[in-house]
Amino acid sequence: MSQGWTESAAAWIADMGEHGDFTRQCVTDRPVLQRIEGRGHRKALDVGCGEGRFCRMLQERGISAIGLDPTEAMLAEARRRDPAGDYRQGYAEALPFADGSFDLVVSYLSLIDITDATAAIREMARVLEPGGSLIIVNLNGFATAGHWDDPPAKTRFVIRDYLDERAEWAEWRGIRIRSWHRPLSRYMKALIEAGLILRHFDEPDATSGPADRRARYHSMPYCHIMEWEKPAERAA
Repeated sequence: MSQGWTESAAAWIADMGEHGDFTRQCVTDRPVLQRIEGRGHRKALDVGCGEGRFCRMLQERGISAIGLDPTEAMLAEARRRDPAGDYRQGYAEALPFADGSFDLVVSYLSLIDITDATAAIREMARVLEPGGSLIIVNLNGFATAGHWDDPPAKTRFVIRDYLDERAEWAEWRGIRIRSWHRPLSRYMKALIEAGLILRHFDEPDATSGPADRRARYHSMPYCHIMEWEKPAERAA
């Protein structure tokens, strides 16, 4: 099941443009790159790479990156924009790579679109080399469980059934996709069970853009950023 991504690919590509939407440009890109730049990463996997935007950003920083996505239309656009790039069709729940293939794995706003998040986390941990980092950018559970109750003023955000894991359809600007709400504890338990160690957690504020949009991101954290480390193997 495409969960709407095949049908929405053209609208998504147009909406993202070359540099991404407001959330990526004004909220998450900068703090994510701060966790990556200057760390000596050599080979990265971008799980759910879409049209390849973040793969290109990694490559610009001298990191060899492979982009993986289940939607062929997204991969076709990634290859069109980056003919020398390495973009492959596949699923996060069954990554087609050997154990320890990467020193950096990135899930940039993709876990919410994956039906079996636990399997995906287990696989991302598997393909990390010991000492490697998993960077996760995800929508905050507060955001996926709630809605603005007084549009267009958007001064009151109502959260409902936060602890109930569920899939819901969302529509905006010609895009219609099915994504998952999960409480944060759902992801944390899966990451801990995968043997990973939390090294960084942040709920970034908007740092640029129109004042009204920055205010909404300041009132309620839309995203969180986590860095998890795969423990280095102990000497025998």
